[in-house]
Amino acid sequence: MSAKHPIIAVTGSSGAGTTSVTRTFAWIFRRERIRAAFVEGDSFHRYDREEMKAKIAEAAARGDQHLSHFGPENNLFAELEALFRSYGETGGGRMRKYLHNDPEAAPYRQPPGTFTPWEDIPSGTDLLFYEGLHGAVVTPEVNVAQHADLTIGVVPIINLEWIQKLHRDRDARGYSTEAVVDTILRRMPDYVNYISSVPTLIE
Repeated sequence: MSAKHPIIAVTGSSGAGTTSVTRTFAWIFRRERIRAAFVEGDSFHRYDREEMKAKIAEAAARGDQHLSHFGPENNLFAELEALFRSYGETGGGRMRKYLHNDPEAAPYRQPPGTFTPWEDIPSGTDLLFYEGLHGAVVTPEVNVAQHADLTIGVVPIINLEWIQKLHRDRDARGYSTEAVVDTILRRMPDYVNYISSVPTLIE
């Protein structure tokens, strides 16, 4: 934690409403002329979209129906903790972006579903603002939660969370209802172990 280089982490499951909370903070930052370094949790996934599809297919062939973006094997938890630690100590660190769709990807001339190259956080920011799945994750190997100055867990009624995810992934991301339901069910064990049971959110 750092008084000079504070970190705000808004964390919750996919479809929980973290993006809406982020928009509110962004408005406050503009009003107060606060320069924030925005970091998306998706940028710390280990695999891009096509690689993850291949990993899921491989897991399914082994009889594992629960491989998901929620678990540690598919995320760069150590790198995320390193970013939080570095920013708290120096106001700097390394980040990248995950390009969800064509409009996001167009300026980078990359396909959607890929990552931009790693780059340094611009100097002179007032705080780091993280939005994503794992802003308060704690495992035997890493403790991201300890580095945040303010952690906000977004946890709506779970049925509402799933409904929001269904609508968003169908309308904004082009997935079928069946594909979204399959994703929700596949993620369930990791959801319980790495999202909803994070100690910082329930103590």
